[in-house]
Amino acid sequence: MVQNLLPDAEALHSALAIVREHMAPTPTHRWPLLEARLGTTVFVKHENHTALGAFKLRGGAVYVHDLLQREPQVRGLISATRGNHGQSIARAAAVHGLTATIVVPFGNSVEKNAAMRALGATLIEHGEDFQQASEHAASLAQTLGLHRVPSFHRDLVRGVASYWIEFFKAVQPDVVLVPIGMGSGIAACASARAFVGASTRIIGVVSAHATAYLDSYRAGHAVEAPVSTVLADGMACRVPDEAALAIIRREVGDIIAVSDDEVAEAMRIYFSDTHNVAEGAGAAPLAAALQQRERFARGSIGLALTGGNVDRDVFARVLAA
Repeated sequence: MVQNLLPDAEALHSALAIVREHMAPTPTHRWPLLEARLGTTVFVKHENHTALGAFKLRGGAVYVHDLLQREPQVRGLISATRGNHGQSIARAAAVHGLTATIVVPFGNSVEKNAAMRALGATLIEHGEDFQQASEHAASLAQTLGLHRVPSFHRDLVRGVASYWIEFFKAVQPDVVLVPIGMGSGIAACASARAFVGASTRIIGVVSAHATAYLDSYRAGHAVEAPVSTVLADGMACRVPDEAALAIIRREVGDIIAVSDDEVAEAMRIYFSDTHNVAEGAGAAPLAAALQQRERFARGSIGLALTGGNVDRDVFARVLAA
């Protein structure tokens, strides 16, 4: 049952306590220029304001804390990432005195790679996309005797749900737009909605150049799809997670696909209207709201600005376009 895949109230309470040891709540703001542009009330949840510049900090903190309760003998972690998940695991590992090995695909964000190394991670480049990096991480976990941290797991969802609990306790708009990478963020949104008792409709957002979750949502089963996005690396999923897909198909009202050009425009608008830096995946919900402005003008909306870790050169090109 999908209900059993979502954390219960007790699990969410314990996750909140763990997250609070690592960070304070992030703000939710209304921005007049953004609301004028969209023609409706808009609440922006600023997960770009965490110590890692992204919501992933929360999931890693909870996952590693509870892993060590179950398996205190663990000494080293390994995971695959395009950046923010890897930073989260590297940070949590350092807090607990563990080693962290992070596998990234070739051509990954230069600055995200640097940030993971700065957090103490050993970085390995392998594969042409996230899926190949993930498969290599699984193989290395066996070879090196490391604990493999998956990209989707109930404990990651528990941690990430803390930001949505903060959001829904502050405001409950008619709809929220949530980017979909491997699924922890949108599953966490569904968990928090149930926890708070909100009636907000959840709509997912994927890259039009990485449509695995959209295709799977429509097909009713997991569908692999090619990845060609060059800007929304946080949504560059080729193979969806089965558990995440089950939650999304039950809890999410719709999924919207946005192009890299639309994401770039949303990044520019976030900067001009709010002076916040948004990475590609972080700007995707705004891109969806802009794409379907008339649809969402009839009610209030919530936007998850999930990360601001875009490389300087990439952001300069986006702003200059």
